[in-house]
Amino acid sequence: MATNSEQHTSIPTTATYSSNGGQASQSPLAGVPQAPKDPMFGLSAAYRADTDPKKVDLGVGAYRDNNAKPWVMPVVKKADEILRQTPDLNHEYLPIAGLNEYLSASQQLVFGEDSPILKDHRVATMQTISGTGALHLGARFLHKFFPESEAKRVYVSSPPYVNHLPILHDARLETGFYPYYTPTTKSLDFENLLSTLETIPRNSIVLLHACAHNPTGVDPTQSQWRQIASVMRERHHLPFFDSAYQGFASGDLDADAWAIRHFASLDFPALLVAQSYAKNFGLYGERTGCLHVVTQEAELAGRIGSQMEKLQRVNISTPPAYGARIASTILNSPALFAEWQSDLKTMSGRIVEMRKALRSLLENGKGGEGKWKHLTEQTGMFCYTGLDPEQVRQLREQWHVYLTGDGRVSVSGLNWGNVRYVAEAFGGVTGKGGRARI
Repeated sequence: MATNSEQHTSIPTTATYSSNGGQASQSPLAGVPQAPKDPMFGLSAAYRADTDPKKVDLGVGAYRDNNAKPWVMPVVKKADEILRQTPDLNHEYLPIAGLNEYLSASQQLVFGEDSPILKDHRVATMQTISGTGALHLGARFLHKFFPESEAKRVYVSSPPYVNHLPILHDARLETGFYPYYTPTTKSLDFENLLSTLETIPRNSIVLLHACAHNPTGVDPTQSQWRQIASVMRERHHLPFFDSAYQGFASGDLDADAWAIRHFASLDFPALLVAQSYAKNFGLYGERTGCLHVVTQEAELAGRIGSQMEKLQRVNISTPPAYGARIASTILNSPALFAEWQSDLKTMSGRIVEMRKALRSLLENGKGGEGKWKHLTEQTGMFCYTGLDPEQVRQLREQWHVYLTGDGRVSVSGLNWGNVRYVAEAFGGVTGKGGRARI
């Protein structure tokens, strides 16, 4: 029961406060402006508010099964059960850097078990709040320690992932762009990409997508990656990889890490990797990731690790434990690791299947062959359809099909229950649709 003093204590609920003279004045926070809604979460909110029974969510940035439901991997359920049955499991703080066995397993997953940089202890690794936290920690680290130059500028792809620029700007880094996508061919703008890497200032930071480029779904070939790496090495650029889809893009963990491992083999003076387990383990809400900083000397890696711990301490103190324990349980068990690889192939295989189905339906109309080939040439969860903002508006308002304004779709939102309807909708707004049997 509250005491008399507690009963008479009140908390101000208005936007004013009392000055020393007893007069009410405006809140010191009254000038805070309304922030715009996040485009992705705003799109999800609009979809949820739609009451049409045929509505389709192609904006969701998370895997959905053939029933449009979140899918918890069977192997994740097994790891979860193992943890819950562990007698000495507790909820104590992790070390600032994170769960040790998780960190070492994550290093091996990205760089390979036999990587020289691991044998020589030339990588500093921190557990982070998923890939977003890894990117932000890396950006804060670079802002503090990257050598002073004309500007501490990070070059990102055009178009960029929706959250790259806000993360970098929040860390007080400037940004520039390198050409990446050609709308007319819906493919990689490779020549202009290389030319830009050759002409931007030496010692620039370049943010790269390891695989399954978001938002376009367009990836360089291994031959093109070799040329990109060669130019960047010659120009002394610092590679900063965003690795959000390893194993999820192709179903092959090693193939999806190929670009990172190739760059690492070239002995860049420094290399950063932001790693996420949101997609490939389905640990979206557990916020499980890592930041890796590769150097040429073990002693330097140790110093970098100490500074990353310092940055981590003032930001989140220590990372969350449960998602890391789930991932670590799987990564460090040969049997569970093999099962995880099978689950990855299930997810990536269904996405490939939906790409083929949508293309087949759209191209069945007269003269339609080849017009939608980019749907199957692109890879990973996301696809740049080539639809313009007006067509996207029509899809939302007339067909109740939701995708981002730039025409990007999340392919995992397609399933056998809605792909025909989506093809009809796309055909309706473009005049390029068929009704193939699949």
